[in-house]
Amino acid sequence: MNQLVNKSVLVTGASSGIGAVYADRFAKRGHNLVLVARDYARMEALAERLRRETGVAVDILQADLTDAGELAQVEERLRADTRIGILVNNAGASIASSFVDQSPDEVAKIISLNITALTRLTTAVVPRFIKAGDGAIINISSVVGLAPEFGLTVYGATKAFVLFLTQGLHLELGHKGVYVQAVLPASTRTEIWERSGWDMNALPPTMEVDELVDAALVGFDRRETITIPSLPDAEQWDTFDTARQSMIPNFNQVDAAARYHLASKPHARQLS
Repeated sequence: MNQLVNKSVLVTGASSGIGAVYADRFAKRGHNLVLVARDYARMEALAERLRRETGVAVDILQADLTDAGELAQVEERLRADTRIGILVNNAGASIASSFVDQSPDEVAKIISLNITALTRLTTAVVPRFIKAGDGAIINISSVVGLAPEFGLTVYGATKAFVLFLTQGLHLELGHKGVYVQAVLPASTRTEIWERSGWDMNALPPTMEVDELVDAALVGFDRRETITIPSLPDAEQWDTFDTARQSMIPNFNQVDAAARYHLASKPHARQLS
């Protein structure tokens, strides 16, 4: 990982919010940047400030990651540019309505950005990272992916995918020198709320984006696989993950569990 000190960082969703703060923090660490988002003007303003304040080189790739052609251009940059050693998969979207009120096109767009684009960008860069024996991927997931009770069904499902993908990649790539981190923000004050149709004034108190990213980077420096900046007690995650792992030996049984055999007994049918 020491080689990453001299590597460039590609950040998606870099024009505002979490992505812009990641760009700021990595620039202040001396990393050159590749910024990816739809809003060229805002990226140029951010790039100009970071060049002036830190002296790093900043490239801009204007791209809508839900557009197959524009996504392909970013994929190619990741495959070809050996200077890029860190990928921050931050771009994401949500909608304020319930599942039944979301159109198929709206659902497809969320999945396209939150899952398909993130996965394709990761797929593009991983072979090169493996060959180099070094590299890092930061995937912005969400605590919503652990809590269907929050009601953001499609958004939460996409973030659960990002969490699972990160855990799987950690097992596949960790021993090959590639570090993969999932960051699970809780409510954070970014523009995603307003873009999704939420009234910011009606929301409960939210974490400031600078605090979120700074905490996430502490987890990055510690090489955590899962970073939940708002979780006070790390042992709660450890307990959760240990409980999950304890079930694994019981998953691959050749017979159905005895508790399901009860339904076939005569007295069980009578009771029903």
